[in-house]
Formats: sequence, structure tokens, C-alpha cells
Amino acid sequence: MVTEMVSYDLFNQAYTQEAAGSGVIIDGSGYIITNNHVVEGAQAIQIELHDGTTYAASIVGTDALSDIAVIKADASNLPDAHLGASGDLAVGEWVVAIGNSLGEGISASQGIVSRLNVSITVSGNTLRDLIQTTAAINPGNSGGPLVNMAGEVIGISSVKVASIGVEGMSYAISIDGARSIVQSLINQGYVTRPWLGVSLYTVDAFTARVNNLTVDEGVLVVDVSSGGPAAEAGLETGDVIVTFKGNPVKTTDDLLLGIISSNVGETVEIGYVRGQQQLTTTAQLRESPPPWD
Repeated sequence: MVTEMVSYDLFNQAYTQEAAGSGVIIDGSGYIITNNHVVEGAQAIQIELHDGTTYAASIVGTDALSDIAVIKADASNLPDAHLGASGDLAVGEWVVAIGNSLGEGISASQGIVSRLNVSITVSGNTLRDLIQTTAAINPGNSGGPLVNMAGEVIGISSVKVASIGVEGMSYAISIDGARSIVQSLINQGYVTRPWLGVSLYTVDAFTARVNNLTVDEGVLVVDVSSGGPAAEAGLETGDVIVTFKGNPVKTTDDLLLGIISSNVGETVEIGYVRGQQQLTTTAQLRESPPPWD
């Protein structure tokens, strides 16, 4: 897969930049799973099959939180992959990562499953339910399949830890966790989750000092969506959320995990600090609005 996106140089002159990626055909009518970061900002997408046939493709839907995207090729009767069950994997099991490594065409690398149900933070976003593998995942592999020895897709290659002294730490999104997200993207173009309606920032000593906060731990509310659940619950910009459903909140990830682990329509208790006051309120979570609203 090759994507084209518009970038700008130091003189604000636009130019077209190409990037390589991979994907998994899941339906003969042209639906393809890939990573959000592979197609994000793409102005044009072209896929190439193993036999060299190329097709134009368009974005069906993307989900930055899970780093999953679905695109659709302008084609029919394509060969599709068989999806397996990542829940059946065991540590030590052999797997193969397939993809457009370094943009040089389809290649495969073997490895084993090192860990299951892994969470890592990438660019401030925590990816969960990952499969850690020793199979090499290089630039261009992103979005490609991780398959078991039966040839079943059990993961979607996503990220690699690259630093001095670190080897064999690549990660794939488990296919079990991806299924419902992919179906939502196909059905409606976005993923529905419980929604509180706030923008957040993790509080630390520096943030507390700059904003004259009375606590140095929690989550600072930097924006409240008008008419959203948080606004109706009385939360305001500058409040610091310290508990959610009775559990301590120390980082934005703590709160986001609490929200997405809840149900749409659920009433949740939120503890927060406003100035010198320790306060409590309740909010009824709603269905997340479309990202284009």
C-alpha cells in the first residue's frame, strides 16, 4: 500500500509525500483493515496485490484510539484473508508478520508470541490488548497481518519499540479486539464509545504551579463540550478530576480507561477539586458523537 499526503516545507510550500504501509483484505468486495496512522491525512491511497495488480482505495473509517482504520479498494472478487482467534494464542507460539517492509514489496518474518494483553503508550495514546512478538515489524509493515501457523490472521501489526539495546519488541493489535471496531467503521465510519465530553490534561507539579492548582495529581479539565454530560454535571474548565466511580484518577489514561470501560447511559460518580473545594457530582455518559461533528 502507498499513501500520498500533502506536507509543507520551511517556506510553507506544499509538496506531496509518499509513505508505505500494509493491510489485510477481509472481504472480497474490497474492505481492508490497516492502521489509522498509515492512512491518517492521506489524500490518495493505492494498494498493490501480491501479483502486482493495483487499485485505488478510499477511507471508510478511522479510529485513532485503537489505531485501526478500514479502507475500501475500488475492486471486486478480491482474495480475502481468514481471521482467526487471538484468544487462542499462547506465549511461545510461532507467528509470521507479513507486509510491505520498507516499501520494498511483500515479505514475511517469523517469530514467537512473547506476551499477550499488553498495553503501551505511543504519542500520548495508550494501545491495549496488544500481542508482543519477536517477529520483525519494520516501517511499511504497519497494518499488515500477523498470522499463526494455520495461516489465520490473529493480529494487525502496529508498532515497534526501537531504541539502543532493545530487540525483538514488536506489537500487533489482537484481532479479537479489532473485530467490533472494524465492523463499526464499516457500518457507520466511526466507533461509538461512552462519552463524557471533556478535554483533559494530566496534572503534575509543573502543571499545578503554572495553573495555581491546589492539587498536584489528577486530571485537569481544559475544555467542556457545550451541552455534553460533563457540562450538565456542572464540571467546568479548570476543575481537577481526582476520582471516577470511586477509583483514583492520576492520569488522563486512568480516566479514559474508566470511561470506555463503562456503558452508554450509565450514571457515574466523579470526584473533583475546584479551588480549595473537594466536590462530587454525577454524570450520565452518552454515546460518543461522530468525529466530524
